[in-house]
Amino acid sequence: MLARLANIFRVPDLRNKVLFTLAVVTLYQLGSYLPVPGVSWSQVQLLQEKAGASGALGFLNLFSGGALTRLAIFGLGVMPYITSSIVVQLLTTVIPKLTQWRDEGASGQKKITQATRYLTIALALLQSTGLIYAFHGHTSGLLGFDIDLIPKFTFWLGLFMVLALTAGTAFVMWLAELVTQRGIGQGMSILIFSSVVSGLPSGGRSVYAQGGPIKFAVILAISITLLVVIIFIDQGQRRIPVTFAKRVVGRKMMGGNSTYIPLKVNQSGVIPIIFASSVLYLPLLLSNIIPNVAFQSFVSKSFTPTSFLYIVTYF
Repeated sequence: MLARLANIFRVPDLRNKVLFTLAVVTLYQLGSYLPVPGVSWSQVQLLQEKAGASGALGFLNLFSGGALTRLAIFGLGVMPYITSSIVVQLLTTVIPKLTQWRDEGASGQKKITQATRYLTIALALLQSTGLIYAFHGHTSGLLGFDIDLIPKFTFWLGLFMVLALTAGTAFVMWLAELVTQRGIGQGMSILIFSSVVSGLPSGGRSVYAQGGPIKFAVILAISITLLVVIIFIDQGQRRIPVTFAKRVVGRKMMGGNSTYIPLKVNQSGVIPIIFASSVLYLPLLLSNIIPNVAFQSFVSKSFTPTSFLYIVTYF
């Protein structure tokens, strides 16, 4: 195993791809800890302490590695891009123009990619506006209590923060595309993985401090087992055998070879999970924008990861 890892750095092209991917992940993590101007760090720490019992915010914070509650430059993470990608792919079967682009091959795919980028910016503007409003003393819909991360809020400061978060999303989108082109693996998947993994050390310390070594060992064993099962299902495939008919060409017998068509057990991967999370994220934002107590109460009770309606809608 160690010998195989060492061989990675002996191949110049592969070594450069690995180092480039690590550099992008490092830059992404730095941006996840850099708050936008105007955020009170003491209030951020208070929010992170109180938000531990909030399943809604904790779930939303998962894909950003904690950057969401810090209102960091990369606070929105990759969610706007993934959501817009799925929406555009769905619209290609409905809108004739998008269908035409899809059938044009590489040139049409460039146009679809450009449309996805524009939609990403639009979603980032919408989500960043909702977040700025929510974290300026309107977090009851998310947490059950209000906290103000922007005590010196002004209109121009709020506008600047919205633009900063949107620009951060555009930069993350660019980084992901760079990893896909010049690094290893799919860029968005790499950034999501780094966000989730970055929260594991603090989560492990919290479990160990609250439950002791026995609880920590049990949770660790369950997590490893689930990881193995997920990998097994993701890599599982149904192989449909295909045998080519034999035919005579001149004096030679051609064909008769056997192969198979691999059908994956999990064809769609993790994309539906992320898309469902993004869609169910919108009611939480709207509950902070719409000043209706009844609507806010309904959303806070019904759209948390532990509620029955949330689970049914999610699946």
